[in-house]
Amino acid sequence: MSETMVGPAELEQAGQMLGGRKVLKHLPATELEAHDLVRRGLPAEALGHLVDALIILKRPEQLEAALGVSIRTFQRRKTDSRPLDPDQSGRAWQFARILARATEVFGSQEAAERWLEMPALALDRRRPIDLLSTHEGLTLVETLLTRLDYGVYT
Repeated sequence: MSETMVGPAELEQAGQMLGGRKVLKHLPATELEAHDLVRRGLPAEALGHLVDALIILKRPEQLEAALGVSIRTFQRRKTDSRPLDPDQSGRAWQFARILARATEVFGSQEAAERWLEMPALALDRRRPIDLLSTHEGLTLVETLLTRLDYGVYT
């Protein structure tokens, strides 16, 4: 399995963080199904569900870093029935996926959120949450999580 492959349990956990079947109607079982879901646009309610489920990452600047959506936009989207656009959907999905992966590695969502906020030596003392805004940064965070999961000292 390559470092960027996502397992079914991780896909399910990411989907649950976004509201599960109640909000998404269908939990993706494959990365292609996740792609299709994001491309169609996640329901705006999914973003609210994700934010409400956070334990530590509650400050506006943390949410903006994690989701790439300003608090003002988030507040507007909470009452909007239109789906998120593919970019917003992608950012929400990727954050949910990274949080699911980190939760698996660290044993709890609280520990995962704390890790996302802490500078990491392997990331040149940058906080993982700050790297989630680009594909390259996301890949670095995924790779680090895989290394930590396999016990590779970083």
